[in-house]
Amino acid sequence: MPSFPLPHVLLGDGPHKVVAVHGWLADRSAYAPVLADLDLAAFQYAVVDLRGYGEAKDAVGAYTTSEGATDVVALADRLGWDRFSLIGHSMGASVAQRVLALAPHRVRRLVGVSPVPASGLDLPPDQWELFAEADRLPGNRRAIIDVTTGGIRPAAWLDRMMERSLVVSDAKAFRAWLDSWAREDFHDRVDGSTVPALAVVGALDPALGAELMRRTWLRWYARAELVELAEAGHYAMDETPLALIRAVEDFLRKDGEGGGSGESSARGEDGE
Repeated sequence: MPSFPLPHVLLGDGPHKVVAVHGWLADRSAYAPVLADLDLAAFQYAVVDLRGYGEAKDAVGAYTTSEGATDVVALADRLGWDRFSLIGHSMGASVAQRVLALAPHRVRRLVGVSPVPASGLDLPPDQWELFAEADRLPGNRRAIIDVTTGGIRPAAWLDRMMERSLVVSDAKAFRAWLDSWAREDFHDRVDGSTVPALAVVGALDPALGAELMRRTWLRWYARAELVELAEAGHYAMDETPLALIRAVEDFLRKDGEGGGSGESSARGEDGE
């Protein structure tokens, strides 16, 4: 299927170009809590809607991470961005890693926020059922959000996150995306990559946390880094926005410096 002109918003006019890709349960509005505090002099962000979400809710597609990667590269072409960095949340990180596999020479830096590994996510049968029926059962979406944020978030927030997910996603696309990000394994196509790659995880996320990143992300990427946000779960944009911005933009600013592996922990909103 040919590439699709991804709806997007451009923020800033900085020289370092960055594409931000949302996750499974939201459109580009997932990044709304951090937008006001980004460094728009140093960076220019393109925040996109994938097929089946937001302004692309009615777009026809296969709804796969490989298709999403082709769409992201096509957007970069239209924007005139020869090289760019990538930020992907959850499923969006799978799309971002697909971009790296597709066009490694164009990727400056890679950031995954609670990233799905390039090997997919092996969900036990009961969890798979919870996820696989979330297209038609709103309560399943709410339960997923609750569990992956430690079961401590306010009910009103959980309700709002669930309701947004229902409004901004097409149910058929939503279900199809799951099969791609959870069940496709392409880690052999990124294993050994020397592109600097940061994984930011939340300590309250039981599924996509630091231990999984040590077994996947830190093994596959030669210049991998890991930051764990102590007060966050799966949705750091909402839960700890300032700590997330600091971790991500500090990493992006290192462009052009030497590599190496590292791991750190942020203790609160200010990263101390």
